[in-house]
Amino acid sequence: MSDDPPLQDLAAGPIVQLDLRDPHRHLVRVTLHVQPQCLQPELRLPAWTPGSYLIRDYVRHLEALEVHQGGIPVASTRAAEACWGLELTSLAPLVIRYRLQATELSVRTCHLSADHGFLALAGVVLQVSGERWHPHRLELALPEGWQAFVPLPSNGENAWIAADFDRLIDSPVEVGPHPCHRFSVAGAPHRWVTWGTDLPADDPLWLADVERVALACCRLMGEPTPASDNYLFVLHLLAEAYGGLEHDHGSVLQFGRRALAAPGGRRKLLQLVAHEYLHQWNVRRLRPAELTPIDYDRATIVPGLWFAEGVTSYLDLLLPLAAGIGTEGELLEDLGADLSRYLLTPGRQIQGLRQSAEEAWVKLYRQDASSADSQISYYLKGAVVALVLDLHLRRQGSCLAVVLRALWRSHGAWGRGYRNDDLIAAFAEQAPDLAQLLPHWLESTDDPDLASYLADVGLALVPTFAADPFLGWQLEDAADRLMQLKRVHRDAPAERARLQPGDELLALDGVRLRRPEDLALAIGPATAPAERELLYCRDGRVRSTVLMAEPPAVASWQLVIDPVLVSDLTGLNRRRWLSLQP
Repeated sequence: MSDDPPLQDLAAGPIVQLDLRDPHRHLVRVTLHVQPQCLQPELRLPAWTPGSYLIRDYVRHLEALEVHQGGIPVASTRAAEACWGLELTSLAPLVIRYRLQATELSVRTCHLSADHGFLALAGVVLQVSGERWHPHRLELALPEGWQAFVPLPSNGENAWIAADFDRLIDSPVEVGPHPCHRFSVAGAPHRWVTWGTDLPADDPLWLADVERVALACCRLMGEPTPASDNYLFVLHLLAEAYGGLEHDHGSVLQFGRRALAAPGGRRKLLQLVAHEYLHQWNVRRLRPAELTPIDYDRATIVPGLWFAEGVTSYLDLLLPLAAGIGTEGELLEDLGADLSRYLLTPGRQIQGLRQSAEEAWVKLYRQDASSADSQISYYLKGAVVALVLDLHLRRQGSCLAVVLRALWRSHGAWGRGYRNDDLIAAFAEQAPDLAQLLPHWLESTDDPDLASYLADVGLALVPTFAADPFLGWQLEDAADRLMQLKRVHRDAPAERARLQPGDELLALDGVRLRRPEDLALAIGPATAPAERELLYCRDGRVRSTVLMAEPPAVASWQLVIDPVLVSDLTGLNRRRWLSLQP
């Protein structure tokens, strides 16, 4: 990479040079060449990345910032945690250098090792005053034998051009000696890159199935081709992992090797593919107005996240089946697991769906031992409400896909952000009673009438009860802390016994507890409630309390075809629903 670009290149916008040639040091060396637009510019590093609603303070990884103008150092003054002000005497080009520690492996952070590199550019590139809407050129210096995978137009060897700062920040960078598989979806070029193994080589049907899921997304949106004209999939296949982050022209996925090898693992990875791929419409282009444009410096309250993520989470279950992959039974198993998780989360009775979306920045990504008792994920409840909306609309001869397409035509295709009122109006246009029902489902902590809506398609939820009495606690998973409390349920026997997370269980009625099976033997079968003496340790002191178990609680719910509801009508309704047809 050249140290001093020609002045005419800088006139087109900043040049961002990233040196990754010492991956074992986990340091990214950044050089930014820019033509200043004013004598008092500011340098800002984003605090978060779109799609992941948490202030991440990327600046904590930045070190050794220095600025030069004409070879002379320029002093910088820290104006905020991630903002520096400069005082210039001329508008001569600037050279800005700094380093970044890249040791955090997720889809929204940076990781550089001897095996690969991944950069979420929100945590890498400083935004310079006046340059946000100018083109940015990205240049990479790579270790020998490595190549880069970037969803941007090429602009030379290991160089790319972004239309503006937002487009650059929205472009994940994966580098390494990875194989790249090319395929197309409705004529649009696609690439698949895996770090951790060569998944398409190990699974010869993989890319064909990804293409089928992608085409199902196009059909769902009523579009002949994808929204992106050149799409990049990046998969990090790790020992244990799950997650994804969407971009306009690609997605980054993380999945566990053990999970992939387990029964249903391949199907769940395809659902993750469907989720992130559908986001190129819903979220990236059909975007909440609060994110148009994006404020990279602070949290922005987005009430419509229930639609952006909840609707996508619901549809990602159905899309593989609509693509001809999997069976009805597998879909009912997966949907039943989500409904079970919802019904077994007591926090749904504390936090409403709109409130969950508005509190994303301070709650969803900051889980603790009491979170399940006080909150509900807008992904999870949003998916439940999306299911109810879909089945409600079908009573009127419409469906969720019709509303999604209408919003795409009225807002997404034009880059026009939507607000919650726009969503309610779009649903009410198809079913007028949703003008009252949908706001209630968004604001209330009441459960929607799941039983009634599932009956329309011949389904019912059946509870399975636990074998043991209900104690209202959850033990730590770690093998060396099996009898330590991880969670204490609200308004449950353990809380009434004044226990708290971190307590170590020692003995019940004089019987020593070392393993969970010791507890099952000591507590015995479900009988009439009886007071039991429990010894436990907290802060190095042994204490005693009285524990009174309750009868076994519901352990899970299963979604099944109800023989009482079987008919030609419910069967037809179910087939049309599962194939995403009105």
